Amino acid sequence: MLAEILDGRVASFVVFDLEMTAWEGSLARDWSGPGEFPEIVQIGAVRIETAPGWRETAALDILVRPKFCPVLSRYFTALTGIDQAQVDASGIPFAEALQRFAGFVGHDPALAFGRDGPILERNCRQYGLPSPLAGSIHDIRTDLCQRFGIPLVMSSELPGVLGFEVSGRSHDGLSDARAVANAIRRLPASQPGDQLR
Repeated sequence: MLAEILDGRVASFVVFDLEMTAWEGSLARDWSGPGEFPEIVQIGAVRIETAPGWRETAALDILVRPKFCPVLSRYFTALTGIDQAQVDASGIPFAEALQRFAGFVGHDPALAFGRDGPILERNCRQYGLPSPLAGSIHDIRTDLCQRFGIPLVMSSELPGVLGFEVSGRSHDGLSDARAVANAIRRLPASQPGDQLR
């Protein structure tokens, strides 16, 4: 998908990043510990118009109220900055968040960086919901990292590895989506124009 974007065959695309319930070591064990499930807590996404200027034309930042793992771990809160009070006050049900996210993506390609596509599908199955984006999510992590000649890093590590800044903190869905978009802008075939800060 990166090739199509970089050579101008795609007019706009969406980059998204998910934050999900986590515990110390849960990523390494693929959430196989007792009571662990990677339930989505935040969806961050940006729409990028490839010409002119590779501009961000829209952003989405949704907090989701977890149903199966309703109590956030201290580890998750320390990692993301999202606390229980925020989720309890501002989080919306997953079904509503999924509908809003799918509406935001529309007909644009949806780009994930790593496991976020399978995590979204796993949440849909857990909730018994059809996946409105099945088959339309493209994982660009391996391709992007190979093009830069860097190891397979996480989205939150891209600014440090590639030497740019983004607003917000790492492990925030919207900030990490912007980090991936900014990395795409820096690929040799792209014509970056305005950079995200």
